[in-house]
Amino acid sequence: MPTPSLLRNLGKLCLGLLLSLAVSADEPTTAQSGRVPLPSPPTAKATVSDTQKCVEPTENIRRFHGQYLRHQRNDTMHRGIRTTKYSLVECINCHVTPSSEGKYPSVKTPDHFCRSCHSYAAVTVDCFDCHASQPEIAITKVE
Repeated sequence: MPTPSLLRNLGKLCLGLLLSLAVSADEPTTAQSGRVPLPSPPTAKATVSDTQKCVEPTENIRRFHGQYLRHQRNDTMHRGIRTTKYSLVECINCHVTPSSEGKYPSVKTPDHFCRSCHSYAAVTVDCFDCHASQPEIAITKVE
């Protein structure tokens, strides 16, 4: 049988836990509070048209870009069909932008276009095990 002092201590502990939860639930969601801030990927260099920024509407490309890239890969690798609409090279050429010093980020740095969202979503990007993570212009400058 628990003693009265043990019951009082358990009651105080429960009250303390409830108060701490109430206080922490009221905190703002910022990086200072220990929460992960939403990603803000760099802006693309170009737009597809006056009415559309990317090859697909933004919400579609955010949700389905992996499927588009896999489909493009399969068409290229297995059928020999090479188009640029969903080409990884074209995505990199448009979306990976230089820093203020004119240097292009590597996929290993947090400011890379792909890495900014994929790190947030805890998704491993293996595309760049074989493909370049910087635009063709950055690669040709080095050579």
